[in-house]
Amino acid sequence: MNVRSITTNISEANLPRAVELQRQILERERYNRVEDYDPYPYQKRFHDTGGDCSQRLLMAGNRVGKSYSGAVEVSFHLTGVYPEWWQGKRYKKPITAWVGGVSNETVRDINQAELLGQPGSPEELGSGTIPKNKIIKLERKPGVPNAVSIAQIQHLTGTSYLYFLAYNMGPERWYGRSVDLVWLDELPPSDIYSQAVTRTLDKRGQVMMTYTPEQGFDRITAQFLNDLKPGQSLTNAGWDDASERVKTVVKGESGHLSEAVMEQILATYSPHEREMRKHGRPSIGSGLVFPVMEDRILVEPFPIPSDWPRIGGIDFGYDHPTAWVGVAVDPDTYGTDEERIVIYDTYRQSKAAPYVHAQAIRSRTGFTPCAWPHDGHRRDSMGNPGLTDQYRTHGLNMLPEHFTNPVAVGEKKGNNSIETGIMKMLTMMEQGRFQVFNTLGDWLEEFRMYHRKDNKIVPLKDDLMAATRYAVQSTRFAMPLGDSIWKEEIKYPDLGIV
Repeated sequence: MNVRSITTNISEANLPRAVELQRQILERERYNRVEDYDPYPYQKRFHDTGGDCSQRLLMAGNRVGKSYSGAVEVSFHLTGVYPEWWQGKRYKKPITAWVGGVSNETVRDINQAELLGQPGSPEELGSGTIPKNKIIKLERKPGVPNAVSIAQIQHLTGTSYLYFLAYNMGPERWYGRSVDLVWLDELPPSDIYSQAVTRTLDKRGQVMMTYTPEQGFDRITAQFLNDLKPGQSLTNAGWDDASERVKTVVKGESGHLSEAVMEQILATYSPHEREMRKHGRPSIGSGLVFPVMEDRILVEPFPIPSDWPRIGGIDFGYDHPTAWVGVAVDPDTYGTDEERIVIYDTYRQSKAAPYVHAQAIRSRTGFTPCAWPHDGHRRDSMGNPGLTDQYRTHGLNMLPEHFTNPVAVGEKKGNNSIETGIMKMLTMMEQGRFQVFNTLGDWLEEFRMYHRKDNKIVPLKDDLMAATRYAVQSTRFAMPLGDSIWKEEIKYPDLGIV
């Protein structure tokens, strides 16, 4: 915006007033940025989780605005001034807040800059997310040029205090004081995180983290991904979540990158790093069971033709979920070494009886055959029928015998080797013969986190992965809809399983 646009056709007598108006507009834009905050949907979801959760993680890709999200929220809480759309936690009294990062220098250059404005420039003070007229007093941090140690901020009902801390100062600097809010920008060491949580307990405060998971499956990331506790929330965001308003400049006012520049940047990273940088997911390199780019397997949903053979796979559970996956096979490739499959539907639910699962799965798949693991024969201590027979009773078309891999050359019968199925699936993915509907978020969640540790697959949140393996390795029993060769009312035929 320039003065000429406002002063055109304005009389000479009114020109000073127009210039002053223009100055006020520019000053408001510069020194009250937070008023114009228009969050992406993922940012609002993260803010909203504060209404119910005291420990929150925004795990996001690079340059999508995660740190700015944290800075904006800290500003709202320090000042007590919230926008009309706000549904997160509200502090009605002045608060004490801690902001932490890796080092004093990174905290100064990133977090202090986001909150207060560019360090070392008096004219930039107040150009961050905290409005200039809310900044009461600053105290310098000894030994760190242009760094702030404490800031006093005007709250609607008094004075809030903002402290800047660094992880490399050691956990002892995080002892003692009770605080209302802690913002940890970048992954903290476990002992720092524990101290942050402890410091907020007395005041029933909050700890929020914003970072890209560059260290892979560290303890904190793994816990939020695989074992989310009551009062915790995880928000994940990638470039696509910010794509609608990404500016077509290398680094513009939004701080985000254009699609062209993003692709140039991605080209400098390994495939595993690309997933982390772009999507904000842990980069676990060779630890990934399926080190395949998602774009290679994901497809838009399409109607499955009725003549496509189908097979389901089920993994039994109770405390951990019972999971089912539906697989359809391209009939032109069925039974060949070039077989092409598509995963078209999934079901995952814990703490429910077999009849509940059976009804839900039957509604999705009709009488499609279903492969099942060997423990389905196991009777309970009272001698009741195994799970497989219970599912049959409730109308699910369970295969006559438990799952085995196809019989290999030179062998007399199939085996239960997990690695055999994993390698088959990986080969199909790499060859473009393995497709997944991109709407199956629960399947993608497990696929992204399916990993090894010490060369062994980690058995956490792998229920759909197991069900997928059973189905993919059982396509020899797949049947088109309404064309199953076995029926509920007749004896299961001999399918040649030894």
